[in-house]
Amino acid sequence: MASTGKVVFQRPHALTDAQFSYCPGCTHGIINRLVAEALDKLGIEGKTVGVVPVGCSVLAYNFFNCDCVEAAHGRAPAVATAIKRVNPDNVVFAYQGDGDLASIGMAETVHAATRGEKITVIFVNNAIYGMTGGQMAPTSLPNQVTQTSPYGRDVATAGYPVRVCELLRDLDGVAYAERVTVDCPKNVRAAKKAIEKAFTYQIEGVGYSIVEVVSTCPTNWGMSPQNALKWLGENMLPYYPLGVYKDVRAEGFKDIAEAAAARAKDCPIAMQGRD
Repeated sequence: MASTGKVVFQRPHALTDAQFSYCPGCTHGIINRLVAEALDKLGIEGKTVGVVPVGCSVLAYNFFNCDCVEAAHGRAPAVATAIKRVNPDNVVFAYQGDGDLASIGMAETVHAATRGEKITVIFVNNAIYGMTGGQMAPTSLPNQVTQTSPYGRDVATAGYPVRVCELLRDLDGVAYAERVTVDCPKNVRAAKKAIEKAFTYQIEGVGYSIVEVVSTCPTNWGMSPQNALKWLGENMLPYYPLGVYKDVRAEGFKDIAEAAAARAKDCPIAMQGRD
């Protein structure tokens, strides 16, 4: 409280008082809070449904004061699609890590985005499998040492990392894709703004939205929290640049349908039935 007795900072109502299960120094807790703050600000807690993945955030249903559904590994976009289609007035979000979203769940991710499902995806990219012991993930960097790449990721055999925002931005169903991080107060504020926009686009029916949050994993990176943040800045951000990768409203379109029609204007069959 301030000296006047006015409350200036408190736990968001959409965030429970349960103790986080994340490792010390992990930024999942910050991201959970930003999601809860968005639900509070937009006044949508009572009609929001979260879809929880398999991974470090497998217990996230304990942390949000909204209905939550546990999804099988990688299937969060499919579960979110079903909930949103059956209950279109609900606000539905999937909270996923890189192993869940970009590995076993890549098909569900790409096709939910292609279809333009009106869901919001919060994607936490820490370049490693966190919950299962620190194996190489689709997002692990070239030469990054993990439990299954002890000599570093060899791109000759494992290929290059998947850049999710860059992969999805050309799909017509994607309304909004932005990459953010939470390594300092300035970037936390930017991440909060992005998450709020992603939920707003869902509420307004614009289309599929994804916010990728570049994160740390001090435990499996084998670093202190401070050194992990430094490593993120020196290595992850150059490979995963922050920024908006797609925003159909900023491009002057009302929603994904209008944007897709503009791209398909020279295709006669695609334009059948349009004025």
